[in-house]
Amino acid sequence: MNTPTLTFQPDAATAALVPGHVVLDEYVEARGPWSAVVEAGDVLTIVDLDGNQAVDCLLYAAGDTATRYSAAATIAAQRSIVLTTGSVLRADSGEALMTVAADEVGVHDTIGGACSQESNTLRYGQHTHEQHACVENFLIEGSKWGLGKRDLVSNINWFMNVPVDPDGALGIVDGLSAPGKRVALRAEADTLVLVSNCPQINNPCNGFNPTPVRMIVTRPEASR
Repeated sequence: MNTPTLTFQPDAATAALVPGHVVLDEYVEARGPWSAVVEAGDVLTIVDLDGNQAVDCLLYAAGDTATRYSAAATIAAQRSIVLTTGSVLRADSGEALMTVAADEVGVHDTIGGACSQESNTLRYGQHTHEQHACVENFLIEGSKWGLGKRDLVSNINWFMNVPVDPDGALGIVDGLSAPGKRVALRAEADTLVLVSNCPQINNPCNGFNPTPVRMIVTRPEASR
């Protein structure tokens, strides 16, 4: 696991964007996968330690992984393609899985998708085919929970900046995040969170240099 490059890391209670009793504090290595079940009422803070790091994310109801995040349902319900504070992250059934409780960046993507070996080859050339990608991270980590390729759906890209031109064209450009910026997600139901700390090095989504992130789960004092 890579060591965060920030010279000082505050304790988890201080680093969490929403106060509470710390129940989990882990680092996700650059290019690596991560997963955990966040219990209903608990809050997951994702810390972009070095800035400009895309964190690809899938959500599933922990009790029934057939209930899973839907970008289309989320966008339709909130009538916006941008995820930020107040966005309710919904399953295709409309069920709320998590809500963005706090956000220090203001714009997160859910339409850009996840990189794969196939998409890398198509976009950047045959020489990139063997590069590790988010889809492979999802498959490796998802297998721990009985998930396979058919279970991969539309994802969220925390800290990733994907502007949309008036003609509908998408861009992947330098992020709006910065070292230490955070986003906090409150679980509305017991939710399996599956993450690929994006390995992409061919476009600016990670500043061409993937870096570690920190995952902190807190439980509000009233819930203890």
